[in-house]
Amino acid sequence: MLAQRFLIILLGFIFSFAAASQPDPWKISAPVIDPSAYYGITVANGMIGIVSSPEPFRVKDVVLAGAYDLYGRGRVSNFLRSFNLLNMYLEVDGHRINGGDAKDMQQELDMRYANFTSKFEYTDKASVSYTYYSLRHLPYTVLMDVTITAKRDISISGASVMEAPDALKDVQNYYNEIDRPHVVISLLTSSAKSPAGKLLMCASNTFLFNEKHGQEPRVIHEMWDNNMHLMKFTRKINAGETYRFSIAGSSITSAHHDDPLNEAERSAIFAKLEGRERLISFHKKAWDELWKSDITIEGDLQAQQDVHSMLYHLYSFSREGTALSPSPMGLSGLGYNGHVFWDTELWMYPALLVLHPELAKSMIEYRFQRLEAAKRNAFSKGYKGAMYPWESAETGVEETPVWALSGPFEHHITACVAIAAWNYYCVTQDKTWLKEKGWPILSETANFWTSRVERNGPGKYDIKNVVAADEWAENVDNNAFTNAAAKANLQFATEAAKVLGLTPDGDWMNVANNIPILKFADGVTKEHAAYNGEGIKQADVNLLAYPLKEITDPKQIRKDLEYYETKVPIEGTPAMTQAVFTTLYARLGDGEKAYHWFKDAYLPNLNPPFRVIAETRGGTNPYFATGAGGILQSILMGFGGIEITPKGLIQIKSALPAHWKKLTITGAGPEKKTFAVNK
Repeated sequence: MLAQRFLIILLGFIFSFAAASQPDPWKISAPVIDPSAYYGITVANGMIGIVSSPEPFRVKDVVLAGAYDLYGRGRVSNFLRSFNLLNMYLEVDGHRINGGDAKDMQQELDMRYANFTSKFEYTDKASVSYTYYSLRHLPYTVLMDVTITAKRDISISGASVMEAPDALKDVQNYYNEIDRPHVVISLLTSSAKSPAGKLLMCASNTFLFNEKHGQEPRVIHEMWDNNMHLMKFTRKINAGETYRFSIAGSSITSAHHDDPLNEAERSAIFAKLEGRERLISFHKKAWDELWKSDITIEGDLQAQQDVHSMLYHLYSFSREGTALSPSPMGLSGLGYNGHVFWDTELWMYPALLVLHPELAKSMIEYRFQRLEAAKRNAFSKGYKGAMYPWESAETGVEETPVWALSGPFEHHITACVAIAAWNYYCVTQDKTWLKEKGWPILSETANFWTSRVERNGPGKYDIKNVVAADEWAENVDNNAFTNAAAKANLQFATEAAKVLGLTPDGDWMNVANNIPILKFADGVTKEHAAYNGEGIKQADVNLLAYPLKEITDPKQIRKDLEYYETKVPIEGTPAMTQAVFTTLYARLGDGEKAYHWFKDAYLPNLNPPFRVIAETRGGTNPYFATGAGGILQSILMGFGGIEITPKGLIQIKSALPAHWKKLTITGAGPEKKTFAVNK
């Protein structure tokens, strides 16, 4: 009997341990923090990104979407770090807690409700935790919530520290108290000019206390130097008592508002008087709405967590009702200067278009508002219509550093923008939008291609001297992806005209029908005219099967796959390349081969402790939202079989990996459809 009871206890322990070690579908935890192997994870609301740090009460970066200035790398516009308005310090009995004091530090990202928590023990005096949010319902506002449980009687001092990044200049610091009968509001505010003086950048903080008015701690302001000042309070906590306070802050620039200094303070006041509970409640409701569009994988808990992380990041890096478009690294830092590439339209956009068309609409609005700049860009190169820049920032002019040949020559971006515009109509069936915004993009980009081709006879309307989608192929002729994307652009412009009852330019289809797609003697699609089997940086030919549908014969798709999958090197290939292989093999019915490439697309690129994706295996530049977008497409359009058609979303046949029991996609398209694939 005793032995049986011992066995039951042992089995219970084993199962409990196994359950505890299983990946949580919604939370990514770091039970041990090693600062030497730490890559921060981002909490963002589509406007403000907060990047985590291993140091207590510190954040690595605060990145504000849409804020650029001409400084630093490449003589082009760069993303700007915002005021680090969530840094603070905590003193216990006069000692300021540092990294060495924070014992048993644990951190956790809650993807379901987009918050990040750190907790630790401080000697035998206190247990400490803090959670921060980039509030989804308030685009310019963040919240830090701090909880201290005293193990014995202690005195604490909490300080909110406002720091200006080194690149900013003419920093001005302000402190104000607004005294009303029902509340006292302490405002810690800073403003500064961006490096070249283009923008006024502003931020403001305030404390939120739980005590009744008149009983809250007294707040003191201290000015340390021009780049940093703080406000702080002191309070005694009895043994066994738990004390909570919060810091709410807002960051905004003259790129977002005509009066950013006052608006930053108004936003902080608004957060103060809304109060912690209402702020968190509305934030959670906003994320409840986002997660109504979800992907569920039965039979692979780690894949489920990873896919949720990818979705979480794309949701976090985009926002409804804006004209903003995410860069390859989203709001996770200053990677790629915060510029917008084809990474948006071809890689991130399709997944968001399927799951949240309203988020995708902001991205295509970004391009619509820069159509005139694209027309000027075409004019400068001797072409007609609109030619979108390879790298774009605030104004829509070419922002590629001059040493990168992709600026003058990587022209397929123009077709990528047009395809995104057409797909927005296909998914939403919004003819008013198509007439007012989609048609101008489609028609002007089609006009670009009719002027871009060199007409050398039937079937030889060549597109020469381009940087290929495979960017290791520079200044080549008749690149497969460029040519096929141009054809799609011309075809979709023609279809759009018919939908709107307009007469399309007859030259559009004339050109489309004469753009060549080259082949090797054995029938394999040739990447470009001079291609002879070299290694490729990223997907090019295989994109003709998906998403372009230029190649539809399964035998040809497999032939091209089997050739080009051997041309991808182990190092230097961005994550989305293998995602294309995943999508195509799943559509060909080979679930196991698809799963091989699914794993290969991102597992070697993960960095600790939160499994953040870098651009390449062994890379150190997370978070690579482009790769996440490609991998999500491999789930939605590959394993899930979703297809975007002129009549909306449909589902085609696909295959799952052997151990996946079921894949369910909920909340797809404007009708919020459910698509499922069963084993």
